[in-house]
Amino acid sequence: MTYHLFHADCLEWLAKCPPNSLHACITDPPYGLIEYHPDHLAKRRNGHGGVWRIPPSFDGSNRQPLPRFTVLTENELKKLSDFFGEWATQLIRVLVPGAHVFIASNPLVSHWVWSSLTNKGFEKRGEIIRLVRTFRGGDRPKGAEKEFADVSAMPRSAFEPWGLFRKPFEGTLAENLRSWKTGGLRRPVSETPFTDVIPSGRTPQDEKNIAPHPSLKPQKFLRQLAWAALPLGEGEIVDPFAGSGSTLAAAESLGYDSFGIELDREYFELANVAVPRLAKISTHITFLELSETEIEIA
Repeated sequence: MTYHLFHADCLEWLAKCPPNSLHACITDPPYGLIEYHPDHLAKRRNGHGGVWRIPPSFDGSNRQPLPRFTVLTENELKKLSDFFGEWATQLIRVLVPGAHVFIASNPLVSHWVWSSLTNKGFEKRGEIIRLVRTFRGGDRPKGAEKEFADVSAMPRSAFEPWGLFRKPFEGTLAENLRSWKTGGLRRPVSETPFTDVIPSGRTPQDEKNIAPHPSLKPQKFLRQLAWAALPLGEGEIVDPFAGSGSTLAAAESLGYDSFGIELDREYFELANVAVPRLAKISTHITFLELSETEIEIA
């Protein structure tokens, strides 16, 4: 076993960590914050109420509950920004120079999260686009579906943005790799760079059965991030919002050391059971390759 799970508040846990001790962070945080308040989680689990939208079946498919990001008030968005600012302050202290942070978000709130990290000293290094077609968006105006049959309230989601950040370092990348084993991204194979577009698809049902978490990401996708996060294949990955432990499972499958922190007791207990089972799932990892002839330069 190369992973360690903690039932704790991630801010308190990070505050106790020694500086320059962790080599990468891969996490899918509760970026709406209020959805993951215990009261709202309880309502979600009961199937009604709260800020979770419990959608009806659509074209024969039952959609998962979705957080109502559009109802976040200015005050709630301010709290979100303040929270991630405090989180970034703690995280940048415990990461080694050159460590990368992969953090999931969505197009509606990503700018609030991204700015919180850069304001606290992280370098933004780009975004990873997870290509995944979901049922989010694309609906006709509520209560007037027939009247405005050719109108969508917002685009149907076909991607998920992951912010990519790095803790600054001094000197050259080569020097930092020698000193801290970080600063770059591990190639999938020697001839192919890690790319910022990853075809993903929705999480397979067998993984959902093991870890029924509302934002479970597929192992095939997370293992590509974990592989890239440690450029020399050495170091420790942290997930401060571990959920059901999917990031830890991805690291475990690659033989990487990892730490997961989860505040919700039910998800923490789920992760204890799910991580070893998810890590054993066999999945063929493929990386998107674009030849020069396939890239159009405007």
